[in-house]
Amino acid sequence: MEYKHQIRIALAVVSLATISLLFVRHRRRRQSRNSSQISCYLQSDPKPQFAFKRVLADNSYSQFKHLKLQDATNEDSLNSHPYEKEITPLIKNPSVKFGFDLDNVELKEMSDFYVWIETESQLKELDDKLSKERVFAVDTEQHSLRSFLGFTALIQISTQNEDYLLDTITLHDAMGILRPVFADPSICKVFHGADNDVLWLQRDFHIYVVNLFDTAKACEVLSKPQKSLAYLLETYCGVATNKLLQLEDWRQRPLSAEMIQYARTDAHYLLYIARCLISELKQQENDENLTSVLEACCRSNSTCLQLYTKDIEEFPGESAASSLFSRHLSDQGSSSVSCEIQDLVRRLCTWRDLMARVHDESLRYVLSDQAIVSLADNLPKNPTEIYDTVAQANLNSNLNTNSSLSSASLVYSHFDDFCYIIQDRKRNIDDIFSQLLKKSLGPNGSCPLSVYNYALLVNCDLRLSNRSVMKKNGMKNYRQVARKASRELFVKKFSCKAPVYHNCRIFANDGRLLCYCDQRKLEWYLRRGLAKLIEENPPAIMLLFEPKGRPEDEDNDFYIQSKKNICVSCGEGSHYLRYRIIPSCYRMHFPEHLKSHRSHDIVLLCVDCHEVAHAAAEKYKKEVAVVFGIPLFVRKVVDSKEARVIPGPSSSEPHAEELGVSPLQLRTAAMALLRHGQTMPSQRREELIQIVAQYYGGREISHEDLEQALLVGMSPHGRRRFKKKRGLPLKHSTANIISNNNVANGVAMAQTTTGSTYTVVLDGSQNTGAEPAVENGDEDCFAVTDIDVGVCPNLQGADENDSPIRKEIFTGSVDDNCENGRVDDLYNPTDERNALPKNNSKVSLLGHGPHGKQVVDHILKESGEDGIRAFCKRWRQVFVEATHPRFLPGGWDVMHRQRI
Repeated sequence: MEYKHQIRIALAVVSLATISLLFVRHRRRRQSRNSSQISCYLQSDPKPQFAFKRVLADNSYSQFKHLKLQDATNEDSLNSHPYEKEITPLIKNPSVKFGFDLDNVELKEMSDFYVWIETESQLKELDDKLSKERVFAVDTEQHSLRSFLGFTALIQISTQNEDYLLDTITLHDAMGILRPVFADPSICKVFHGADNDVLWLQRDFHIYVVNLFDTAKACEVLSKPQKSLAYLLETYCGVATNKLLQLEDWRQRPLSAEMIQYARTDAHYLLYIARCLISELKQQENDENLTSVLEACCRSNSTCLQLYTKDIEEFPGESAASSLFSRHLSDQGSSSVSCEIQDLVRRLCTWRDLMARVHDESLRYVLSDQAIVSLADNLPKNPTEIYDTVAQANLNSNLNTNSSLSSASLVYSHFDDFCYIIQDRKRNIDDIFSQLLKKSLGPNGSCPLSVYNYALLVNCDLRLSNRSVMKKNGMKNYRQVARKASRELFVKKFSCKAPVYHNCRIFANDGRLLCYCDQRKLEWYLRRGLAKLIEENPPAIMLLFEPKGRPEDEDNDFYIQSKKNICVSCGEGSHYLRYRIIPSCYRMHFPEHLKSHRSHDIVLLCVDCHEVAHAAAEKYKKEVAVVFGIPLFVRKVVDSKEARVIPGPSSSEPHAEELGVSPLQLRTAAMALLRHGQTMPSQRREELIQIVAQYYGGREISHEDLEQALLVGMSPHGRRRFKKKRGLPLKHSTANIISNNNVANGVAMAQTTTGSTYTVVLDGSQNTGAEPAVENGDEDCFAVTDIDVGVCPNLQGADENDSPIRKEIFTGSVDDNCENGRVDDLYNPTDERNALPKNNSKVSLLGHGPHGKQVVDHILKESGEDGIRAFCKRWRQVFVEATHPRFLPGGWDVMHRQRI
């Protein structure tokens, strides 16, 4: 590793010297010429994708157009999924098409023989062969560094008998030949981690996958410790693969033997892996007693409904500029960014966006974020300083040496324009953008036209009129743009991918409606012969036995009302997320019979209404913390074996909590050091080492200390999963050895038989999120929110006037079994406020879990189950007051009462 690092430094020095030489030549040419123009670097460095005759996703600012089938009706939206009708039955009833048989698939060593497909006739032959298969495996290799949107450079397809490698660069314009076989619902396509592959095939070839089995989804259903393909290859096939080859330049032809071996491996063993996973799924049933195989198929085919979209901004580079303001520039130590720096960053991001689209390069290849930050921070005054700043920043970026050098070639080709943007602050950015576009792609443009950039001239919709309005609002509007982009990404990633409510009906054997349910629950009754189908559209069944309860027993009509898949607040139907009205940190500790009606308190909200409701819930949590005197957060943890604890307040020795660090901050720093400690900048490495050292009392830390720090604050379940994933021993250490003699001035010291101890400081600060909270001069306080996990001391008995900033110290082992560990003698047993509850394995020290348990325990002790009902009622009132819901299901009621 050290040898490679030295080679990398040497290459970087050579690259920097070469870049400097380029700049010297450029300066001499400028001095010797009057009207000659430097040609674009692409004139001598053509790209393989420029040979494509047609591309579906160009670099213009227009939306991506999906395939429209010939039999599509006029009512069909232009961007609706063309095969939605074929995919939907596979989600609602996976057993319909789950007919492929992998029992005959055996583990075969990969031979030297494979078929390289590079002609259209070969592709047609492959299509004929695949159409006769019932199942085949697929994988893709992408190239993104030297392309703005990226493109598929290779597709690997494996049947039970042969491996095929498809040269999609040569065959790019003919790949539509495989469109029918990928859309055939009678043929199952096996992928691993298909979320991106599905979108890439749509983007490049209008190929839509119908009937998918994703081995990564199967791993999720089986709760595998890892779901990477490398893990599956090693576990089931005993094959090791070098995933770093995924980052190779897959455009090169011919491919190296190592790259071919890697590409074939990803698809060759996939059918056998799928067989093994399906075999395990058949032996396991999920919590609702639904067949796990069907659940995996349902999740897989939900992926098929995803649609590729291009990210369109109001103005080029706006989102990137806003992101840089928040991620980099504000980190310099000031809370605001000067107008001069804002303007320069916007100009550079606009230039980078346009150059990336014109040359079909990635943003990071054109100009790294680090280069933009350096230019904005240093404000170079002349071309020499500008070039030196860019060259140094590129060498320090994540690009490899060769890429950094080529990136300088792009800046060199347009260096006059680049300097002009930095030095001339008077010209309007709108005018500069139009001028750059014409100078690059106009009649006498310096850059070659291609299928990727031609539409920039023909259909360039920049919406400059909106830009003039935005400029009046300054930074505020740029933050709104960034917020909008973040919102769209959140919606795409986290919103429900399929309808939540299927509104299937279940009737009693006397014909009375019992409830509404989803399709899978209905099929569960039918498969077991417990019901008969009485209606098909919408589906309805009649039970063949007498149910345990009926709606009238509940005195609530909520459960016999159909529900719409819309936001209950505003009625938005294009996207929605589930929202828990009563936060999980409280409900998870309710008595079991009070948790049975959770569907009443889980509603659908759009992203905007979800944000409003969440903000109101967080505010009310703080009020709960004040009223009950129970802190919200675990503020710090300290390794008590190393921490120096003062005997009294007058001592000059530092208090244990002054050496502490938040559990989440500790874990993040330890993980970063373990993964990237050898390659990260030395200054950043020292900062992270200091964070971990705070936990260990300031002493030097070892590799074992970092491994142990990862476990601090985790729940027993989380620790078991983590250890299993990393191959660590699963055996827990013994319980704490704690006595009253260990307690001094409210600070308890505990040791395990392994010597591993830590001190916990609870903090009820009003701070939320992972932000520093400054209190009483303690500036290293760190609050962590919304991670359900841990144990903490009980602070019962506090009245409403207690400060929410009360602190208690808890000492325990990082390997405690939270269900069995006894820590009652940490505090004075005569003081009820210091009585510690039994630990709960479902919670950890990283979030609101400890707070929630103490609140629920306090309510049950003081008011019993009536107090819990009143607590739930208040949470519903908070929800209603915050969102003013207009579309709640019939029968929903703030006063909803659970039956005991």
